[in-house]
Amino acid sequence: MRRRIATPKGNYRATIEAITALVSAIELQIGEIVPVGIGIPGTISPIRGLVKNANSTWLIGRPLQQDLETAFGWPTRLANDANCFALSEATDGAAVGMQTIFGVILGTGIGGGIAQGGRILLGANAIAGEWGHNPLPWPTPGEIPGPACYCGRSGCIETFSPGPRLRQIIVVTGDEACVQLRSPPLPRAAMRNVPRASDAIWTV
Repeated sequence: MRRRIATPKGNYRATIEAITALVSAIELQIGEIVPVGIGIPGTISPIRGLVKNANSTWLIGRPLQQDLETAFGWPTRLANDANCFALSEATDGAAVGMQTIFGVILGTGIGGGIAQGGRILLGANAIAGEWGHNPLPWPTPGEIPGPACYCGRSGCIETFSPGPRLRQIIVVTGDEACVQLRSPPLPRAAMRNVPRASDAIWTV
């Protein structure tokens, strides 16, 4: 079963309401209460219990897990979405049997997760697999200092290569064949050798 709605960008309370509405709709359809597990951008601080490192910036500093548990009335599991992806691939996906894997997500932001021996490596700050806020390696003079990032720095990898940024680069090039690239996504267009899509994928 799959349901998909637009994210209420910038509105924390509306985000809580959207999540609870989705769960309620599923429960109504199947006729029973369901346990809830959520993959989120960013992670929950092991010290403060608040969201941090989220490119959905309106979640940062919020007690998301606590608020969802209050809304649902029972415990809820939250984990970084890239960690969920990496663990899934290590458990029953492309990386079954591998001792160590690094899963990479290039989406609205850039994320990653590390699994060792079938378990997620969290690290002391619960961000062990996150690589999007490292500086861009080997930047050219025109890429310094780089675009401003929501984390407060400039030139993070995440500011150069997520999906919206790649599309922006293509639009700037003026290639009409790529300006409307919404479906199929950029990587598939690049595989079809759409010129500007290929340039963006392989050189950004």
